[in-house]
Formats: sequence, C-alpha cells, structure tokens
Amino acid sequence: MKNQIIVLLVLVLASSCAVSKNFNPATKYAPETLQEDYAIFKTMLEHEHPGLYWYTPKDSMDLYFEEGRSRLNDSLTELGFRTVLSYVVAKIRCGHTSVFPSKKWSHMTDSLRLRPFPLSLKVWPDTAVVTSNLNRRDSVVTRGSLLLSIEGRPIQQIVDSLFQYLPADGYNLTHKYQTLSNRGTFGSVYTAVFGGKRKYNVTFRDTLGNIRTANVSLFAPRDTTLRNLPIPKPTTLSKSKRKKLELAATRSLRFDSTLSLVTMDLNSFTKDAHLHHFFKASFKKLRKRHTQNLIIDLRGNGGGSVNNSNLLTRYITNKPYKIADSLYAINRDTRFAKYQQNRFWTWLFMLTITHKSKDGLYHFRYYERKAFKPKRHNHFNGNVYVLTGGNTFSASTLFIQTIRAQDNVFVVGEETGGGAYGNNAWLIPDVTLPNTKVRFRLPLFRLVIDKTAVKGRGIPPDEIAEPTVQAIRRNADFKTEKVLALIRTKMQSGFSKAHTLNDK
Repeated sequence: MKNQIIVLLVLVLASSCAVSKNFNPATKYAPETLQEDYAIFKTMLEHEHPGLYWYTPKDSMDLYFEEGRSRLNDSLTELGFRTVLSYVVAKIRCGHTSVFPSKKWSHMTDSLRLRPFPLSLKVWPDTAVVTSNLNRRDSVVTRGSLLLSIEGRPIQQIVDSLFQYLPADGYNLTHKYQTLSNRGTFGSVYTAVFGGKRKYNVTFRDTLGNIRTANVSLFAPRDTTLRNLPIPKPTTLSKSKRKKLELAATRSLRFDSTLSLVTMDLNSFTKDAHLHHFFKASFKKLRKRHTQNLIIDLRGNGGGSVNNSNLLTRYITNKPYKIADSLYAINRDTRFAKYQQNRFWTWLFMLTITHKSKDGLYHFRYYERKAFKPKRHNHFNGNVYVLTGGNTFSASTLFIQTIRAQDNVFVVGEETGGGAYGNNAWLIPDVTLPNTKVRFRLPLFRLVIDKTAVKGRGIPPDEIAEPTVQAIRRNADFKTEKVLALIRTKMQSGFSKAHTLNDK
C-alpha cells in the first residue's frame, strides 16, 4: 500500500520515446479502443467501488466520468490514456484507488536509460524547496533554493494542477504535498501533465535571497563525470544477507540510553516484513532495559497487513478495542471477473466471510464485533511518540487512531495522509483493461475506523512539527528534534499530554 510508489508508476516519465523490442510507448490507440477500455473502467467502479460517492456526489462523479470520456475523442498513447484515468480517479478522493502502467510499459522502463527531470522538491503550501539536483555539476540551482516558476508558470499554479491527478483520502492535502515531495515524483507527474522537454527555464530564489533564472536540463547519466569513473564490481550477496538488508530497511530499532529512549522505524506493515517476531523481540528488549520513551516512526509507512498493525496496537493500547465500526462491500459479484486479479479467490473469500445485512451490504462482521485486548506480556507502558506525515497511510492510520487518545501517547508531526474516519481498502485487486493493458487498483471494502472522526481529513498531531526552509537547507530531521525537545522538557518539568494540548 505504498501509495507514493504507485503514483510514481502512474505518471512515469514521458520524456523518452525510445522503442524496446516488444513495446513502443509512442504507439497510439484509436478512440474506439480507448472508449471500450474506459467503459469497463467506469462500469467496474460504479458496480464495485464501495466509496465511489463517499466524498463526491453521484451527479458530480457522473460529470467527471463524462469529462474523462470526452478526452478520448482522439488517439492517445498509453501514457496519455493513463493521465485521463488518473484525473477521473482523483475525483473519487480515495487514496487506495490509483492507475498504473501496463506490464509491458513497466518492463520497458526497467531497460531504458531514462532522462528524468533533475529537481526533487519538498513541497508544502506556498513553498517548494529544492532538495536535490541530479545534475551535480549545476552550481546554480542547488539544495535550499526556492522554486518560483517553471516555464513561466508560478509554482503554486503548477502544484494546484498536479493535485488534480493525485489520489488522496477525502479532502486531505498533506498526502498530496508529500507525494510531490517523494524523490522523483514531482518531475514524473509534471512531465506527464505538462509534457516533456530537454530543458526547462526556471525562476528561483537562491539561498542568499536573490531571485534568479536558469535553464535546467534533463538528467543524462552518460553526460556526467561519473561515466569516466571505474565501475566497481558488484558485490555478490547471499539470499539471506540480501533479505536481512531488506528487512533492516523496513524495520529497525535504535537505542539512546541517555534519554531512556528507543526509536522504532517502521516503514511498512507488509506481510513479508516478519513483524510478528520483530515486535515480540523488540518489546522484550524494551522491558528488560526499563525503557521509558518510545518513538514509533511511521512517516514512511504506507500501510500493509492489518494483522501486523493490530499486533503493534496490542503492545501499546491500554484497553480493549475494535478494529472497525463497520467494514463492508457493496457487491460480491462482477461482470468483469476475467479482468480482475485473483477474482476467484476474492469471490470465495467474500462468499465465506461476509454476510448480507438488512442494509443490503455485505459486512465483515468479525472485525466489526471482535474486541481485541492489550498484550499482557511485554506490554509497553511508557511514553509513546508517534511520528507522522503525508506518507502515513492506511494500516498505520488505523493503528494511530486506536491509541491516540491515551495520556501516554503523543502524535508528533503533520496530519496523516490516511483518513481518520476510514478508507476504502482491505481487498484491493488489480484490474487490467483488455485493450491497452493499463491497470488500476480497485478496493472492494469500505472501512469505517471511527465514525466520530471528522470525515475527509487525516489524524491531526498533538504536537505540530512542519517543515521550514531553514530546516530543509540544513537537512534537519525536524520532527525527531521536536520529540527530543518534548522528552527533555518532560524529564525536567514533568509536562503532561493535557498540559501540552491546553497550551495550544
């Protein structure tokens, strides 16, 4: 469920028209072909998507569907077609529904020497700061520069335009800003929407405050000084060592004895992260060390298995809880089963696990009724600081919403990208359209996490820690700095959660 990666695939670089042996990205599809795929796309969403009209009324959604159809009167490449679908999908306001390339397109991009847009940005309201420039010999547009315009378009106008193609839960903008801030994504979305060029004229404010202009070129690896460097021999890693490195990148534990602090980095709740053993071993260590403060870093956690997030919840929560106020699908059948990934197993699961209720919906009653209890052994009772941001999504939001009201839990950072009220998720098969082979994700269940939460927004932090230009320029981890300041203050004065909230 790493939504930022899916968006990057959705709007992959448009700058290359190279032809591979099996696929030509410049190939255009006739309007009739596009219309046929579009009709299947629209019908499946209308018949099976549980939240199609959750945030966008049906009459408005019908207008967006018609607008999308009207853009298919001329031939389009796969990228052009995906861009139209992405525009329509964004209007659903569901962060789990997204469009991504055909398999042939994905295989092609793996083998090409692409020339990406060189600038990566950190974007937030009214601000876009350059975080890196792939053209390392460019000494003009450097880290910390404030981007003001591209090709004469003001940056805020560009961001507003790109937002029209990015999915998010409800009315949440934190997730969209963060999506554009994820490495490489801004350039991918920009070139898909506005078209690719070899050079772009940009206006920016440098780190000394001067407004300047420059031409930035697409990054060409062969043109850099790196081409003359000797290529090191690849290190052959065993399968077990490779797996250990992958797991370390997904979850890790760091200790700071001076503050009686442990930092748990959790970048995913996926099933292959072996989190059951990791949590068991970690909380055992915390008990033995008498740890008082725990940071759980979920800034990069796009979700994954609810069983994993639920297990973590049981180590932190101080009372029984239910996962869902409601969890249901609107249909169990489909007219287009052959286009849907693993449809037979999906149908079998829904047939055996869900039950039709009086409201006409197919409810997953187990998670609506089951009360999960806190862990007794190695339960953590110290102070918990949860770091959040726009990439905090799906199952990670479910975890936070369950524990956030506790006196010993402090949510620090920005509004989560995932909705506090709920989302459309649980089962999310891929659908492959028959002609273009373009794929999209189709969530089948609506999950209402907390019916009392504000609809369409993420979970707000108890302590706000937002980016600043100076923090980006000094490459600071400003959210962790905020937590460390809170811990030191607590050690000195014994502040409480209620006290910090009353101070706001």
